[in-house]
Amino acid sequence: MAPLRIPNRTARQLWLTAQGLARTPTGALDVLGEIRRLGFVQLDAIQVVARAHHHILWSRNQNYREPMLGQLLANDRSIFEHFTHDASVIPMEFLPMWERQFRRKRAELDRAGWYRSLPDADTRARIKDRIRTEGPLSTHAFDSQIEGPKAMWTRPPHKLALDYMWYVGELATSHRVNFTKYYDLSERVFPQDLRASRMSDEDQIDWLCRAALDRIGFGSAGDIQRFWAASSAVELRAWLARSQESLQLVEIETAQGEWVTAYAPLNIEDRLAALRPVTSRLRILNPFDPVIRDRNRLSRLFGFDYRVEMFKPAAQRIWGYYVFPILEGQRFVGRIEVKADRRASELQVLAFWPEPGIDWPASRHEKLAAELERMRRFTGVESTVWLT
Repeated sequence: MAPLRIPNRTARQLWLTAQGLARTPTGALDVLGEIRRLGFVQLDAIQVVARAHHHILWSRNQNYREPMLGQLLANDRSIFEHFTHDASVIPMEFLPMWERQFRRKRAELDRAGWYRSLPDADTRARIKDRIRTEGPLSTHAFDSQIEGPKAMWTRPPHKLALDYMWYVGELATSHRVNFTKYYDLSERVFPQDLRASRMSDEDQIDWLCRAALDRIGFGSAGDIQRFWAASSAVELRAWLARSQESLQLVEIETAQGEWVTAYAPLNIEDRLAALRPVTSRLRILNPFDPVIRDRNRLSRLFGFDYRVEMFKPAAQRIWGYYVFPILEGQRFVGRIEVKADRRASELQVLAFWPEPGIDWPASRHEKLAAELERMRRFTGVESTVWLT
């Protein structure tokens, strides 16, 4: 049977629907349900307008406010923090399928040069004893110093130890204060029934791959593997080999007019039949939004080339330090550099770039102004100021 062909416009519609950006971001708010549907939400410390995790959730329902995530983490214990492709919050119910990821990170870090200065097991045990006795502690509770020259990612020994034990599952994030992480013993954070649950590695990989494909709607082997970044390419290929009967081959039309082969769930035709038009709402997305994160997929589907430049020297940036993509309907229509200056109580527009070939009539500018007003209310500042 020839693979099902999905035109580019429909592929975009399916992807945005799977990622919660096809609907208008209003109505009843279920933060945990949104994280569950996304699979995870990336954490990031940079706060230009709002930190990435808050912005991602707000983009999907603009009734979201920042304290809601801390409630789920610290009080409800319905999410936990760990590493996908980066530090993320993950539904607590996924913990049994994450057990091998703790082991994978241990093996990875034990090979990594970054941890050559890791404190020995006795020192790490003393740190855990302090946490056991005193309760959750942040890195500020310790005072070991970096020895030798300092580099960008150099960490003091106690920070290396805390992070190592967090990566391997001996410690877990208890809560955060102004984004400062507090570490606690994992047995005091993770529910006992979930910690005691056991799944084989093959079953965990099977769940991870199916859950990834469910959340992206369709994708290449690389797309599936990169979603959680919790299995290797070799493991992904082995999963594909044993799962052929439960997958549907499809061909996806790219923004460039080419057709590429991909995998989809068996219910792909039902998903396509259930699609509804994408909202015409204009949205300013975070650079770490799930729809933006995989730059190759973004380019293939939308013809939108985007890179984060905050880690580049200013002279090497094409656009700016923290530039937000602008999504209208199912296409990217521009980029904007915005900053929330909380001291001045202003949402400042520093620069704006329409996408080549996209007209910006008055109606589109009005949509942008409306989104900036929503963003202003979200950040709690008093006014929006264009400085460009």
